[in-house]
Amino acid sequence: MSYAEKNLSGVKKVLVVKLRQLGDVLLSGPVLSALREALPAAQIHFYVYTESIPLLEGHPDVDKVLGCDRSVRSQGWRRRLRQEWELLKQIRHEKYDLVINLTEGDRGALVAFVSGAQMRVGFEPKGRLAKGVYTHIVKQAPGLRHMVERNLDAVRRIGIFPEIGARELKLPVSFAAKEAVSKMVQGPYVMIHPTSRWRFKCWPVAKMRELVEVFLSKGEQVVLTSGPDPIEQEMVRQIGDGLNVVNLSGQISLQELAALIDQSELLVCVDSLPFHMANALKKPVVALFGPTSDVTWGIWRNPNAQIVAQKLSCRPCYQDGCGGSKRSDCLATLPLSQVVEACYTQMSSKVGFSATRKLAEFAYRK
Repeated sequence: MSYAEKNLSGVKKVLVVKLRQLGDVLLSGPVLSALREALPAAQIHFYVYTESIPLLEGHPDVDKVLGCDRSVRSQGWRRRLRQEWELLKQIRHEKYDLVINLTEGDRGALVAFVSGAQMRVGFEPKGRLAKGVYTHIVKQAPGLRHMVERNLDAVRRIGIFPEIGARELKLPVSFAAKEAVSKMVQGPYVMIHPTSRWRFKCWPVAKMRELVEVFLSKGEQVVLTSGPDPIEQEMVRQIGDGLNVVNLSGQISLQELAALIDQSELLVCVDSLPFHMANALKKPVVALFGPTSDVTWGIWRNPNAQIVAQKLSCRPCYQDGCGGSKRSDCLATLPLSQVVEACYTQMSSKVGFSATRKLAEFAYRK
């Protein structure tokens, strides 16, 4: 009998906690798959921020999603405390046998403690409340490591070692979202998602606009998207202003974003959620990386993905711009030609696109 079989034989209900951004939640998916494979009869619940819930619709390895609404933070401490209390009561009532917290800090540790679970797994504590909470502490691997593998270390700690082929990202796309997208855009298109909630991860507006012009010069239909943030929408407006593009910035849901990526010929984006969605869907994608690590947040099991980044001694620095300036020189100086060449490679099988290298040559001239 293996270590996992011996120690997890009584586990009937599991709670996985990932209170982080949308991309982090998507990259946690292989943990759920590993648990489903090892514990096929167990109920698997996932505790995330409410904005992540659409990413989990139809996920085959999630039986129930618990959501924490961050918007109540702006509505006073009483309402926030009431929500926290109700969620903790619900978690206690579920009577989990195993809780795995993939998030450092006190909030996830508190959830693990309140749950009353016999097995509580978490990464080496950083918060004050976390010490003494976990029965199994996951050691942080030194150096750079892809976030998917880092998350999987939590289940490895309790004896679950998934096969390479079982570490896929899963992103079900609803029929309704596909239908909605087919009405928004007709015909083949290149999709560009130039924004991130972190501005220092974005390519300059002028260069992204030039990239759009390159695609339009080749007769490609271009669809621009972004998150709902007004600053992101304004950035997209500037990129597409006066150009014959389809601007869906701030107009689509997460499921529709996934459907747009799924039906696109190519996605061009920065280090952000759409890149991880494209990896999950195995779609052609070119991602521009600056101060963040393309090892930690890079390509995951997608043969159609390509990263464009400069080989500089300071990368990755994880700073919010050079010296905290909000402007990343590694992105500001990234040549248009390098990005176009990557796009050319991804679309090289398309008739009319691969016949000449004029697209890349045009970019070099600019």
